[in-house]
Amino acid sequence: MIEVKDIGTVDYSSAWDLQKQKVESVKQGAPGMFYLVEHPHVYTFGKNADRNNLLVNDAFLAQIGAQRFDIERGGDITYHGPGQIVGYPIIDLNKIGIGVRVYVEKLEQVLIDTLAEYGIETERVDGLTGIWLKKGRPRKIAALGIKVSRGVTMHGFALNVNTDLSYFNHIVPCGITDKEVTTMQSELGAEVDMNEVKQKLATHFAHHFDS
Repeated sequence: MIEVKDIGTVDYSSAWDLQKQKVESVKQGAPGMFYLVEHPHVYTFGKNADRNNLLVNDAFLAQIGAQRFDIERGGDITYHGPGQIVGYPIIDLNKIGIGVRVYVEKLEQVLIDTLAEYGIETERVDGLTGIWLKKGRPRKIAALGIKVSRGVTMHGFALNVNTDLSYFNHIVPCGITDKEVTTMQSELGAEVDMNEVKQKLATHFAHHFDS
């Protein structure tokens, strides 16, 4: 049984430290954990990120109250901020008997199933990371970026619920230049209850990882 813990709004650095501490404890045999969190405005660079995909300078970041961090997950640059649910599963894949590819597929399916409950049809797109709207022009609604160390996962996904999309204008999201980003609020035409989405994510996570 993997515990789900909503830790509310936490600055990125503190949540990152929490992840690293939990990873070490899980490596020592502790139970896994699935953290749900919101972050203040922050841009994170994966280990292979292209610096040119940040379109503003540090002075501008300070002006808009945003931080930036270089982190150890895969992927390019990603934005996190209020109105976005970030999920950090810290689990031992060896214990549940799956590899990295299946883990990513299960994590994607958690998002697809959650969004389907709101009537938002999404899919995977070959060659592109994240979760995309199935109908109309390609629009990304969730990003994924993980790290696995000795079978233990960290980092995870970011689901745009009521996110202010203007913050994506300052980057090339995930290094993809010709695709748009969207939110649940934009697709549904109304603000979405964040706690309700978290509960649905927790339910689908349990279905795919505890069953």
